[in-house]
Amino acid sequence: MDCPSEEEEFADASEYIEDEQQTFTAGAHAVKSYQNEDVSMLQDIHSPNAISVQLIGTSSVTLAWDSPDNITTFELTYYSLTSTKTTTITHSSTIEVEDLCPGTEYTFSLVSVSDSGECSVEVKATACTRPLPPENFKVESVGTNSVSLIWDASGSEESSFHVACSQNGRMFQEKMTNSRTMDFCDLSPGKKYCFNITKVLPNGNRSKEAVTYAQTKTNIQSLLQELGLEKYYPNKLSLNDVLQIEKRSVTDEPAQSLSSLPWLFLKKLMMVNVTARSVKCSSDESEDLSSLDFNNESFDFLNDQYNSVNPLDIVSALFLCSDGFLQQEMVSKMSMCQFSVPLLLPNSDTHQCMLMLWAMRDIVKKCRPHYLSDPRGFVEERIVHFELPLVSFVRLGDCSISKSQILNKLLSNPQQYHDTFVHRDMDCGDIPRKISNGLVEMSWYLPCGNKNIDVFPEPVAVANLRGDISTFETQYTFLCQTSTAVFVFFDNLDTNYKLLTNQHAKAQFFLVGNVQNKAFDFDQLKRTASEMSLKKNNIILKTNQNDANFVKNLHSSVNLIINNHSNKARLEGMDSIAHELGILVDEDIQECQNAKDNAHALTENIKDTLQFKQTQLPLQGKIWKDLAKLEKEECRLRKAGDQNIEAYKSDLQIKKTELRKQQSKYDISNAMSCFVSALSSSNQERSYFLKWMRMNLDNISRKNLSSLRELYKEKCQQFLENKEEIARLDQQISNSSLGVEHFLREMGQLYEAAVSLPENIQSRKQMLHLPRLCAQLMLDGFPLELVDGDASNIPLRWVSDVLMYLNSLVQPNNKIIVVTVLGVQSTGKSTLLNTMFGVQFAVSSGRCTRGAFMQLIKVTKDIKRNLGCDYLVIIDTEGLKSPELAKLDDSHEHDNELATLVVGLSDITIINIAMENSTEMKDILQIVVHAFLRMKEIGKKPKCQFVHQNVADVSAHDKNMRDRKLLLEQLNEMTEAAAKMENKEEYKMFTDVMEYDPETCNWYIPGLWHGNPPMAPVNAGYSESVYDLKKNMIDVIGECKLKTSGNNITEFLDWTKSLWNAVKYENFIFSFRNSLVADAYMRLCAEFHKWEWSFKKHMHSWLTEAETTVSNFEMMKLKSDKSDMQNLLCRLKQEAVTKLDSLEKKTMENLSKYFEQTEGHVYLVEKFKEDFVSSVKSLRRETESSLLTHLEATVEIRKGMDKLDYIKKTFTDTMEKKVLGLLEELRKNSSMRKIEKSDVELNNIFEKIWEQTVSELSVCGFSRKNIFDSIFKQLRNNLKQKGGFFAEQLNQVKPENCGREPFKVTTETFFKKVKRYLFQDDALSLQDMADNIIQECGNLIQDKAERHSDYHDTFIQDILNIIDERLTSHKKMGFSDKFELSLKLHICGMSAREFQRMHDHYIKENDPQRCICKVKDKYRNDFKDLFHDRDQCQRKAEQFTTLCLKPAVESFIYSSLGPDIIDAMLQGKHAFQFSTRAFFQYSLLKQLLNEDNFENYVKFICSYEGFVKCWILDQITEQLSHGEALFEIEERHLRLAKMEILEAIKTAQNETKENDVKKFIHSICRKLGKRLVIPKDALETVMVLNNASQEPFACSLNKSVEELEKTLKKQLKKVNIQGKLSKLKMKPQDELFKRVFGCGKQCPFCRAPCEAGGEAHSEHCASVHRPQGLGRYRYVKNEQLVTSICSTNVHSEVQFRCLQTNNEYHPYKRYREIFPDWHIPADPSIQASDYWKYVMVRFNNQFAKHYNALPADIPLTWEYITKQQAEDSLKESFSIK
Repeated sequence: MDCPSEEEEFADASEYIEDEQQTFTAGAHAVKSYQNEDVSMLQDIHSPNAISVQLIGTSSVTLAWDSPDNITTFELTYYSLTSTKTTTITHSSTIEVEDLCPGTEYTFSLVSVSDSGECSVEVKATACTRPLPPENFKVESVGTNSVSLIWDASGSEESSFHVACSQNGRMFQEKMTNSRTMDFCDLSPGKKYCFNITKVLPNGNRSKEAVTYAQTKTNIQSLLQELGLEKYYPNKLSLNDVLQIEKRSVTDEPAQSLSSLPWLFLKKLMMVNVTARSVKCSSDESEDLSSLDFNNESFDFLNDQYNSVNPLDIVSALFLCSDGFLQQEMVSKMSMCQFSVPLLLPNSDTHQCMLMLWAMRDIVKKCRPHYLSDPRGFVEERIVHFELPLVSFVRLGDCSISKSQILNKLLSNPQQYHDTFVHRDMDCGDIPRKISNGLVEMSWYLPCGNKNIDVFPEPVAVANLRGDISTFETQYTFLCQTSTAVFVFFDNLDTNYKLLTNQHAKAQFFLVGNVQNKAFDFDQLKRTASEMSLKKNNIILKTNQNDANFVKNLHSSVNLIINNHSNKARLEGMDSIAHELGILVDEDIQECQNAKDNAHALTENIKDTLQFKQTQLPLQGKIWKDLAKLEKEECRLRKAGDQNIEAYKSDLQIKKTELRKQQSKYDISNAMSCFVSALSSSNQERSYFLKWMRMNLDNISRKNLSSLRELYKEKCQQFLENKEEIARLDQQISNSSLGVEHFLREMGQLYEAAVSLPENIQSRKQMLHLPRLCAQLMLDGFPLELVDGDASNIPLRWVSDVLMYLNSLVQPNNKIIVVTVLGVQSTGKSTLLNTMFGVQFAVSSGRCTRGAFMQLIKVTKDIKRNLGCDYLVIIDTEGLKSPELAKLDDSHEHDNELATLVVGLSDITIINIAMENSTEMKDILQIVVHAFLRMKEIGKKPKCQFVHQNVADVSAHDKNMRDRKLLLEQLNEMTEAAAKMENKEEYKMFTDVMEYDPETCNWYIPGLWHGNPPMAPVNAGYSESVYDLKKNMIDVIGECKLKTSGNNITEFLDWTKSLWNAVKYENFIFSFRNSLVADAYMRLCAEFHKWEWSFKKHMHSWLTEAETTVSNFEMMKLKSDKSDMQNLLCRLKQEAVTKLDSLEKKTMENLSKYFEQTEGHVYLVEKFKEDFVSSVKSLRRETESSLLTHLEATVEIRKGMDKLDYIKKTFTDTMEKKVLGLLEELRKNSSMRKIEKSDVELNNIFEKIWEQTVSELSVCGFSRKNIFDSIFKQLRNNLKQKGGFFAEQLNQVKPENCGREPFKVTTETFFKKVKRYLFQDDALSLQDMADNIIQECGNLIQDKAERHSDYHDTFIQDILNIIDERLTSHKKMGFSDKFELSLKLHICGMSAREFQRMHDHYIKENDPQRCICKVKDKYRNDFKDLFHDRDQCQRKAEQFTTLCLKPAVESFIYSSLGPDIIDAMLQGKHAFQFSTRAFFQYSLLKQLLNEDNFENYVKFICSYEGFVKCWILDQITEQLSHGEALFEIEERHLRLAKMEILEAIKTAQNETKENDVKKFIHSICRKLGKRLVIPKDALETVMVLNNASQEPFACSLNKSVEELEKTLKKQLKKVNIQGKLSKLKMKPQDELFKRVFGCGKQCPFCRAPCEAGGEAHSEHCASVHRPQGLGRYRYVKNEQLVTSICSTNVHSEVQFRCLQTNNEYHPYKRYREIFPDWHIPADPSIQASDYWKYVMVRFNNQFAKHYNALPADIPLTWEYITKQQAEDSLKESFSIK
C-alpha cells in the first residue's frame, strides 16, 4: 500500500475529522435510541474475547483473539487518520493485516457476526506500525581515527535517529541525531567497526536496524590516499613508471593538491634537483596575507598543516610504494644531492621496519682520506662495502635542540653548508610527521684530501633516528649494536633513562642535553651517567653558547671517535643483526636472492678478467674483431693492390665464412649458459640478476682498472709519446673491462654464429630465442649495444632480429623519435642524458661509454599525440676525441664513423661541448659538421642543439653572444672545408646544411657540482638548466611531428643497416643507399608517372579533338563565318598553350602537395624535388613543341585536301544539275509518248551525260614532289651549323644511293683518333647504338606512312631531332663527325624512299579523275532510281552509314583505344612493373632469370632498347589477347559513338522542319562534327541525286546505325591485337616504353640502364650494376672477360682509362670527375650483386663465345650462388619487400 504524502495526509485527516463530527452531531439521538432498543439483542451475541497484538511490522500487524462458541465469522475494522478499511474473517481467530503505512497508529475494532448477520459489541485494540529503517545507510568517508556516515532521511522530519558504533560486539559509542549524517571520532587506526542505525518516532517507536561496516585507515593508508599513491602500495611503483615521458614530467604546472606532491618530488629528484624536498602545494606558496580581510575572515592558521605534508612523509610514502629498482634509483639520486637516505624504513601499520640494504647497493663513493700517502690517490668503493665508523644520533623524550639541524652543521664546513637532513626550519619541516617516525636516515662524510676544507680527516657514516627511542626500541637497539658511537639528545632523563642503561652494546654513548631547558635535571643526569659509567667527555651540554661552539664540541667528540676506535661497520654485514632483531631486509625477497645466487655463481671465480673473457666469452675476441675488419675491407678494399677486385672480395668472403665456422665450433660456455638461463627467468628475477651482475662486475673491474688508468694517464702526458705502448695499454684497459654488455655482446655473437649455420642444425635452433630475450630486456628499460666500441662494428643480424622482436612486442605502438648525444669524452654526456631522462647506460666503473648504446623510454598517452611517437630512443655514444683512441692511427676515422651513424639515426642531436676544451671543441665540431653534411645529402634533417657545459654565469646567454657568433663562424668555416672534402662545394655555410638558429639552438649549463666533491651536492642551476633543455627538446620533438611522421622501429632498423653499410665505405655520400629513401623515391616516381600520364592523356584527347575540328572545318563553318584554315590554326595554337598552362600548373600543384605531406618519408627525397620540377617543365616544353608542329602539318595537309574536295564538289554540282535536267526532259517525253525506257537505254543516256560532264571539267590533281630534294634540303639546314666538312661531304653525295645498304660501323673512320686498349668493343657498342637509332627512326617512318597522308617537312624534322638527341646523349662514346654524317645520310636516304612512295601513293589515291570514276556506278543507279521514281530512303541510308559513318566510327574507336590500352596496362596485373623504372627493371630481370635463356640475356645487354620495346609489346599482346578486356573497351567506345549518332539524328529531325534530306544529313554531320570525322567526298556522294523523304530516311538510318553496331562488333572481334595496335594513333607500346625507358643513359662502366625518375633528373643511377664482362669488357693481356663490378670498383683503389680520360689511368674512386652525372653507390650488401654474378657463372662460356673472348676467371664464392639467392639479391637491390 502506498503511503500518502505529507500534504495529502494533512488534508485527508481534516476532512475525516469534520465528517466524524457532523455525523456524531446529527445522529446523536438516533444512536442513543438505537442503543436503548437493541442492547438486549447485542448481549445475546457473544463478543470476541480480548484482542491482542501478536506482531508488529513496518507494513503489517498480526492480531489474535479467543473465539466465542458457535461463532465462526468476525468482522474487523481498522482505521488511521487517513483511511478506514473493513474485512471479514471466517473460521480463524488470527489475522495478519497487511498493506499498512509504516510508522502509523491504527485502531482495530473486531465484532462477532452471527449466522443471521447480527453483530456483537466491538472489541478494540490500538497498534503503531514500525517505521522504515533509514535508506542508503553507508560510509561517506574513512580516516585513520574517524568515520563519517550518511543516510537518506527524506520523509522523516519529525523522527530522530539512533546511531551506535561497536567493535567485536562491544559498544564503543552511541549517539542520537536529527540530521542525515553522523561522525564518529577517536577511533583506533586500522580497526573494523560495525555501525547500526534505527529511526525513532516521537512516540518512541523504533525501526529495524540498518547496519554497515567500515575499517579505519591506517596512518599509511590515510597518507597514501591524500598523496594519491594508494594504488601503488605496496611496492608497485616501478622505475619505468617514473622515467616515462608524460605531461607532468615536462610541464611546470604548480602542485594544486597533495596528490601532486610525490610526482613533483620524483620529477625533481630524477633531475637531481636539490630543491626536491621543498615541494608543497601552490596555495601554500602564493597566499597573499595583504589581501585578507582581518575583520571578516575566519582565521585557522593551525589547520594550514592539513594542506601540507612533511618531506620525510613524502619520502617514506614513496619508498613504501616503490619497487626495489626505483628505491635504488631514488637512493642514488638522493645521495648525489647529498640528501640523507633511508637506512631503516618503518611501517607504522605493521610496526616493523626494513633494512634498506638493496636500495643502497648502487651508491659508489670516492674519497681521499688523509692517511693516504699518495696525494693523488683515492679510495673508490660501493658504500655497502665501505668499512666506516657509524655514529648514530637519537632522541630520548622531548628535545629542544634540533638534532637534524645540528647534524647538518656538523657535516658542513663553514663555506659549504648543506641541509643533509630535513629539519624543522625547512619548508614543511615543521609539519607533524604521520608515517616517518621510526625512520633511520643515513649519510656520510667523505674527505676530499684538503685539510683546510675537510671537516673530518677520515670517512664516517652518520645515522639519525626520527622519533623517540622509547617508542622505537627496535631501531634504537639496532643502532646500538651497529654503531661506533651513539649520541642521545635529551631534555629530561626522568622517565625512560633506563632504556639507556639496559643496552649491552659495543657502541660508546654520548649524552647531549640542553641546560637552558626548564625540564633539564642535572641530578638525574649524574645518576644516569654513573649507571652507564660515562666519563665527562661523554656528556655534551649546551649552555649559553651559540650553535657554532656547540657544534664544535660535537665535532671534537666525533673526531675522537674516528681516530681512536677501530669498531667499524659495513652496511652489508648489518643484515645478520637486523634478522636477530626481527627487522626485515629488502634483499630477502626470493627473486632477489635467486638472482644474487646466480650472479655470484657467475662472477665468484673471475680472478683474471682477460682470461675469463678468453675462455667464457671467446666469440667477441679476436675472431669478432677480425670479422669487423674484413667487413670494412670488403667495402674499402684498401689492401687489394693490383688483384682482381671480385676475386679479392671472394677471398674476403671465404675468410669471413671460415671465421664464422671457427666461432660456431665454440660450444656455449658455462658462464654464458648460466647467463642465458638466468635471463630466461621471471621479469623481476631477471632484472635483479642483471643488477647483481652489473654491480659484481663493476666491483671486479674497479680493482683491475684503477692502476691501469693511472699508468695510461702518465703515458699520455709524457712529452715523447710511445704510440705502441699507448695502444697496448688501451688494449689492456679494454681487455680488463668487464660488464653486462660483454655478456650481451657474447649473446649477439652466439646468435650471429648460429644463424650462419644451415637451418636444420640443432645448435642453430638453440640460439633462436636469444633476440626475443634481448628485446624483452629493452622493453624493461635495459640498453642495447648498437655499436661494439671495442670492435668498431655493428652485429647487424643480431641487432636486426632484436629490433624486429621488439617491434612485434610493442605493435602497433611502434613509432619512435631518436635523441642522440655527441661530444668530447668526459664532458658529462652520459650524466646529461641520465639527468634528462633517467637512463642508465652500461658504463662500468672506471670506464667511459664505448661504442653506442640505445635505450627505450615510453611516452604516455597524455602526451603521445603532441609528440607523434610511442617511445623515445636515447642513444649514448663514446666520447669523440677520447684519450683511449686519440693516440691511435684510426681514431679520426672511428670518430667520423660513429658521428655519422648516430647523427644519421637521430631526429635530434645534442652536441655536448665543455667550454674549457676549445681545441677539442673545434675537433668535434669538424666531425659533427661532416656528419650533418652527409645527412643533408641523403635527405635526413636532424635537429641540432648545442649544449655548452660548465658555464656558471647567470647572464651566460647574453655574455656569450660573441661566442655564439664565433661558433657560427667556425661552423661555417668547417662546413666549407667539409663540403670540399665531400665534393659538395655548393655548401658554404652551416645553415645551408641544416636549420640552425644561434639564439634558440644553444644552451648554457653550469657545472654539475655545487662545491668540492665528494661532499658537494649537485648544482641546482645544473638541474634547472637541464630541465629547461628537456622541455625544449620535447617542444622540438613536437615540431618534428608536424614535418615528418616519425619512423617506426622497422624503419629505424632499415636506416641503421643503410647508414652502417655506407659508413663502412670511405666516401659516405656516394655510397649511401637506404630502403626507406628508395621506397620514398619509388613512391614519388610512381606518383609523378601518374601525373605525367594524366598530362599526356589530356593533351592526346585535346589533339584528337583539334584534328577532328581541322578535318570538319568546312562542314562545321557557318555561312556567315569568314575565317579560313589559317585563322583556325592560330586559334588552336592559342587553345593548346592555354591547355598546357593549365595542365602544367595542376602537375606543379600535385608535386607541391606531395612534398607537403608528412607521411611516406617525403622529407627524405626533398633534394629530388627540383629534378621533378624540371621534368614537368621539360614535359610541357616537349609536348608543346611536338603538338604545335603536328597541328601545322595537319592544317597544311588539310589545305591540300580542300583543293581536291573543291574539284569533287564542282563535278558533283554540275553532274547533278545535268542529270536532273535530263530527267525532266525524259519524263516529259515519256509521258507524252507513254514510252518506258529500258535499263540499257538509260545506261546509254547516262554514259553520254557523264562523258560530256567530265570533258567539260578542267581536272588538275596534285603535282608530284621530289621528296629526296625536300629531305636533303632539311638535312642541309640541320648540318649547316656544324662546319664546312658536312657541307663539303653533302655536295659529293647522291641522295638516291643513300640508305640502300645496311649501316656498318668501322673503327678506322667512325672514331676520333685516340689510341685504344681496354675498350676494344666500342665498335660493337657504336653499331648497337646506330642500329637502335635506325630502328627507332624506321618505326617512326612506318608510323607516318601508315597514316596514308601526304608528306610534310615536319616528318623529316622529327626524325633528325631524334637522331640529334640520341647522338648527344651518347657523345661520350667518342664517335667522329663522319659517323654522324653517315648515319644521318643513311636514315635520310631510307626516309626519302619511303616518304616518296607514300607521297606517290597519296597523289594516285587522290587524283580527281580517279576519285570521280569511283562513284560513276553510284551516280548511274541514282539516275535510274530517279527516273523510275523509286524510294531511295533505305539505299541512301545504307550508303550514308557505310560510306560516312562507318569510317568515322572506326577512326573514333582507334583514336580512343590507345590511351585506354595504356590505362589497362597501368592498372592491370602488370601495373607494378610499369609503375616506376626501377620496378620495371626488377620485373624484366626476374623474368629473364625465370626463363633462363641466354639469347634473351644477350639481347637485353647488347640491344637493350630493342629488347625492351619487344618485351613491352609482348606484355601488351599477352594481357590483351586473352579474355574480353580489349573488346569491352572497344565496345564501350562503339556504344558511345552509336548513342551520339542516334542523338544527332533525333536532334536533326527536330531542327529540320522542311522535307529536305540534304539539310537533314548536313545537320546530322554538324552535330557529330566535334567527335567524328565524316569523309567529305563520301558525304557529297550520298547527298547528290537524293530524292528521299526525311522521315522514312531517318527511320531507315536508325535501323542502319543499329546494324552498323553489329557489323563493327563482328569486324572488331576478327582483328587480332597486332592488327589493332597498328591502327592506333597513340601506340601503347611506344608510350609505355617512354615511361619505363627514361633518359636512356647507361652506366659508363657496365652499361646498366638509368632508372632515375622524371626526364630532367640531374643524376643518373641504377639499382644493380653488373660484372663489366657482360658488357663485352675484357682484359687486354689475356682476352678474358672482366668480372669487376663498378659498384665495387668505385670504392677501391683500382683505376680505369677510356676516351674520356684521354686513355690516361684514372682512379675509380674519383669517377665523378669524369662522369659527374652518374651516381654509383655501394651495394647495400655483399649479396646485392648476386644476380649478375649468378648470370655470369651460368652463361660464362656462352658470353665468351658470343663476344669472341675467353671465359672469365670466376671467383670461387660466385659458383655457390643459387638461383634463389640471385632472386633474393634482386629484391634487396630494388627494395622489394
